[in-house]
Amino acid sequence: MWNKRNTVLLSVLLALSASAFVEELDDSFMERRGADDIWLIKFYAPWCSFCKQLDPVWHQIGSELRSLGSPVNVGKSDATASTGLAKEFKVRGYPAILMLKKDVKYNYSGPRTKDGILDFANRVGGPLVRSLSSLQLFQHAMNRHDVMFVYVGATSQLKGNYTSAAEELIVHTFFFSSSRDVLPKVVSLSTLPAVVVFKDGTYFTFDEELDGDLKSWINRERFPNYLRIDSYTLYAMGESGKLVVLALVEEKTPCEESVRYKGLVEKVSADYREFYSRNFYFGFMEGSDYINGLVMGEVVVPSFIVVNLSSDGYFLPPVAVKTERHLLDFLNGVLDGSIQFQGGNSIYQRARRFIYDIKVTLTPVFSQTPLLGCFLVGFLIAIVAVFFYFCCRNRPTVSDDDDDDHTKRSNKKSD
Repeated sequence: MWNKRNTVLLSVLLALSASAFVEELDDSFMERRGADDIWLIKFYAPWCSFCKQLDPVWHQIGSELRSLGSPVNVGKSDATASTGLAKEFKVRGYPAILMLKKDVKYNYSGPRTKDGILDFANRVGGPLVRSLSSLQLFQHAMNRHDVMFVYVGATSQLKGNYTSAAEELIVHTFFFSSSRDVLPKVVSLSTLPAVVVFKDGTYFTFDEELDGDLKSWINRERFPNYLRIDSYTLYAMGESGKLVVLALVEEKTPCEESVRYKGLVEKVSADYREFYSRNFYFGFMEGSDYINGLVMGEVVVPSFIVVNLSSDGYFLPPVAVKTERHLLDFLNGVLDGSIQFQGGNSIYQRARRFIYDIKVTLTPVFSQTPLLGCFLVGFLIAIVAVFFYFCCRNRPTVSDDDDDDHTKRSNKKSD
């Protein structure tokens, strides 16, 4: 009995100590905050189940940032009560995670995990551009980051553009600067200043004539050329403007065919990087649930698909992809337009996707509780019927128009 009571008391104390690092914010927050304060804020609604699931993780984040001596303050706000603050941050859904740093607001759109949010907080909460003053620091940064952008040289217009790009894209990736003598000797730069991206075991420099706008180039190159892709990553890749070549494989125990598909995509991404890297990212995705929603059907696993998340479109190989040559022909066909583009975000496609989403949602309901499914469908049909009824009722008929004209003519005759 004593041990049980002590355990409960200890749990309460731990919960209270964790909550001490997360401040509840209301509409007065913007007026009383310090000008240089950095805040990581979660907007929630009391009825939101995802918000409740995130709550213990949020308190862990507050505790860890405080223990590390981070300058980032952690808060949360009930968006249904503090509507002014929610409007200030343009909150549209729950939970919404944002960071406020010197009047600049940054939105977090990554996975709702402790590691993902902490990485976001440390990245945005620190300097926009981090200086690498020694070869040891450079090597340490290389070991920590799959993709690393580095400005090399003295102050210039290019550095100003680089800093401006960092202010907007810091939510996605880290930015560094260094002098030429800090870089490894194998790195050869023809001119300075320069912006260099290190990834996939190699590096290449920004060329304004070939690559266009610096910020757009950074946005395109902020992912490794080949990687494991989840739904969050795939959605973010849509902002890069590149197409994504995917091998869809089993989630837990990949079969021999899945392993071959993954290896084929990885090999093509490495051997033909210079030819395809401007147009494609490569990777593999476990399972096909997300892609099923995109194509509005069941995609066979394992299989290949090329997706364009900027337009919700996709390409499917016209024949089975069994060899490297088959995959190359498929990619070349996507580029030259001989492979049919499917999907898209037209009104017709949006309507189809809406119907598909309803079908996917209701199918398990019908299979498990048929009565509830019938009620939901009947309720939806009733709403649509009432809507059309009122639309038709308020619409003027031809006879009404004739009566109005007849009345006007009679009044005019009387006059």
